[in-house]
Amino acid sequence: MRPTRLEKPATTHNNLKTIATLLPYLWEFKVRVILALSLLVLAKLANVSVPLVLKEIVDALDQPRAMLVLPVLLLVGYGVLRLCSTLCGELRDAIFAKVTQRAIRRVANKVFVHLHTLSLRFHLERQTGGVSRDIERGTRGISFLLNFMLFNILPTLLEIGLVLAILISKYDIWFSIIIFLTLLAYIALTLIVTEWRMIFRRTMNNMDSKANTQAIDSLLNYETVKYFGNEAWEARRYDEHLHSWEKAAVRNQTSLATLNAGQSAIIAIGVTLLMLLAADKVVEGSMTLGDLVLINAFMLQLYMPLHFLGFVYREIKHSLADMERMFTLLDENKEIQDKPDAKILNAQNPSIRFSQVNFSYESNRQILFDVSFDIPTGQNVAVVGHSGSGKSTLARLLFRFYDVQSGCILINHQDIRDVTQKSLRASMGIVPQDTVLFNDSIYYNIAYGRPDATQEEVYAAAQSAHIHDFIESLPEKYDTVVGERGLKLSGGEKQRVAIARTILKNPEILIFDEATSALDSKSEKRIQAELKRIAKNRTTLTIAHRLSTIADADQILVMDHGRIIERGTHQQLLGSNGTYAHMWELQQQEETNKQHETLLTTDSNSLNE
Repeated sequence: MRPTRLEKPATTHNNLKTIATLLPYLWEFKVRVILALSLLVLAKLANVSVPLVLKEIVDALDQPRAMLVLPVLLLVGYGVLRLCSTLCGELRDAIFAKVTQRAIRRVANKVFVHLHTLSLRFHLERQTGGVSRDIERGTRGISFLLNFMLFNILPTLLEIGLVLAILISKYDIWFSIIIFLTLLAYIALTLIVTEWRMIFRRTMNNMDSKANTQAIDSLLNYETVKYFGNEAWEARRYDEHLHSWEKAAVRNQTSLATLNAGQSAIIAIGVTLLMLLAADKVVEGSMTLGDLVLINAFMLQLYMPLHFLGFVYREIKHSLADMERMFTLLDENKEIQDKPDAKILNAQNPSIRFSQVNFSYESNRQILFDVSFDIPTGQNVAVVGHSGSGKSTLARLLFRFYDVQSGCILINHQDIRDVTQKSLRASMGIVPQDTVLFNDSIYYNIAYGRPDATQEEVYAAAQSAHIHDFIESLPEKYDTVVGERGLKLSGGEKQRVAIARTILKNPEILIFDEATSALDSKSEKRIQAELKRIAKNRTTLTIAHRLSTIADADQILVMDHGRIIERGTHQQLLGSNGTYAHMWELQQQEETNKQHETLLTTDSNSLNE
């Protein structure tokens, strides 16, 4: 495994950009934000007033016994101010809670929606575990950032300003100078060391995402891991990421201890200097005992939140680092986008035309070369060819998962790049070769074809796909959960669910991509008959491996290395004695050999009996 490179810290511009992204979500509840900030100011005014009242109480009690009077009003006022300080803070949190949670919800949903708008290329390259971890940490960071930036940093700065104003107006200028220099030294140390430490946090995040990606990938491929006995190999790979995370975490923790020690030293020096100065003034008689208590109380009120301010600043920087990765997902470019003037596709009685289509996934590897063909309204055109010839790419281009490099694809004479993706995909249904199901019930997976369908329509689709009887035989029937990616069902059962889902969608255009490849011969014949029934009078593109399944297609295209090398009906292609005829002969031979082997096995079993 390559050594891990520490990530570069984000620029201030990026941090400001991240914060600016959140402002519209705050302003959605402007009344709540203004009310929360007003309560914040009231809480801090009450907090700063507490030492002033405490000074008056101490001075009132610091009298000869004969002159001593219990300062009841001052004591009551002291209690009321204490209560107001706490109560305003709690009310502020309660009022602002909706703002924070709504922002988290909006941003998380925006990222989720954006991920669905990105191209298939992005999703083929992404690492699911890492992306999910980035979103999880990012949304958590929003909560911390909003609450602590507004309700800890701002109020602490406000309190520092009020205290300095009171000290300057009432006492020797040296009190304010000592406090100001202490604050300056504390903030400078916190900023410098925290910026240096951010590199460890980013490395931790990076390694955490990588470890999570590898863990999820390994668990999704549980059976493969077991087949090859690679449990120890997977654990070792996972531990390599955790080892890098551990190193960064240790450095993060030791640097934090260093920072805390430095902050404590600065505060201790500042407090000692202030107390020495205050005690000297009391001895001189220029200050009362109440003044000493006032300054001590101010110091406690300033340095306790200031100590917390160091933690808050660190966590805000961590939150920004966490959010940074999430917001980079929003910056991910949408490769496939609707044009500003995109129209709704007219999909009634559709005809399809591929006109001189050239396409490549990568610039140095072209997949399709000058592909042209028509699928007239209501006809079935089949595409056959060896693996890697570009058959499935045709379906991806028709769905507009990618855009062609040159040429065009037309449906009812409309270029699919000029219509909305929503209307385009609503008009098409596909039964893919590799069916992936949601980890939910069978009913949910079939109904996914048309979520507003009635129960009767879902059952009818299942019956058409010849899976209803199988579902009814299960203990939980349609409520049976299919497992991650549908792993609890066999390949054939998953494919029938996919067929039922497409039947339920009832699209104008059908695409069968090796739709019966996972079925046995007996099931295949039944399903083929059903597919022919639902494809009747629909415009259909069939991508096939078994030539027997497409023998009655209106036209058959033979592809090789991204080019159409033959086209015609089944009989025409056999008559031309080309590639198709050769493929047909090979498959017929394989079928004959299989039947022969089956007969031999049956005879052998009969003799043994």
